[in-house]
Amino acid sequence: MRLIEQAWYQNHPIRWLLLPLNVLFWALSALRRSLYRYHILKQPKLDVPVVIVGNIGVGGNGKTPLVVFLVEQLQQRGVKVGVISRGYGGEKRQTPLLVTDDVTAEQAGDEPVLIYQRTKAPVAISPDRIANVELLMQQGCNMIISDDGLQHYRLKRDVELVVVDGKRRFGNGWLLPAGPLREGVWRLNYVDQVIVNGGLANVDEMAMNLTADSVVNVKSGKRLPLAQFMTDVVANNPVNALAGIGDPERFFNTLRSLGFSLANHVGFVDHHKFNDNDFAQFSEKQALIMTEKDAVKCAHLVNDNSWYLPVDASFNEQKGSQLIELIMTRCKHYGL
Repeated sequence: MRLIEQAWYQNHPIRWLLLPLNVLFWALSALRRSLYRYHILKQPKLDVPVVIVGNIGVGGNGKTPLVVFLVEQLQQRGVKVGVISRGYGGEKRQTPLLVTDDVTAEQAGDEPVLIYQRTKAPVAISPDRIANVELLMQQGCNMIISDDGLQHYRLKRDVELVVVDGKRRFGNGWLLPAGPLREGVWRLNYVDQVIVNGGLANVDEMAMNLTADSVVNVKSGKRLPLAQFMTDVVANNPVNALAGIGDPERFFNTLRSLGFSLANHVGFVDHHKFNDNDFAQFSEKQALIMTEKDAVKCAHLVNDNSWYLPVDASFNEQKGSQLIELIMTRCKHYGL
């Protein structure tokens, strides 16, 4: 674990050295919120509903599987959904890029490419989220889901959903950089729904779990049910694993819970840019399993015995339906 994460989640004493910067971050954040609250800074008018899927902390917590779930559920209801993203990890750009089959993770970032490949929904990326929305409106989208952007107050929003890592929660509860939070826990009192990924959800929170039932070959795209993969490919041997996400240990624990025995397992920082050296440490004789987010960047680097584990956001059936109804009800005045 990096030193900064030890400060956030294990109360390493270095957090006290960062406290003055914490106060500065709070002051600047509070000023910016106030400028939008009192309409000194304006939100551009947009003629489509916007659903924010964000968080109050940094690091991966399950936003992308939730975005995929929402897109798929709304598509089934006939909604033409588009997704906007900053495209973190991709090329820096000023004008929006529309993700297509030919756009790579190096260009757009891993998460936008994953969302597009899963859903085929229009996905636009750039730091200018307003321009992203306008581009998707031109594509005929009548609802926008923003992957992250809770703190981007220039973007108007109709629904705010916040995802919380049920294991790490809010760390030491401090703001950046002394803690992992972009905004204080108080912010959760003003969102429409708090969704807890793994762990125990409080009474006013909604529980979400990530489930998996198959693996996919990174190079060929061949999909195998987990039971068949365990029998035909793994054959009771340990597997190698890698994860370049916010909390790699979460992925490794998921593999263990599915019955895998891990040999060499290596965690990288979130949105890591992989190269040949990263894979030299893994034996080709053992299956290598990675996250879907990593796989969209690695097809040209891995051997034929490399696989990814796609996960899906899973809710109690009633709760999942309630979430979609919340969005549809809040956005019904747009004629949906």
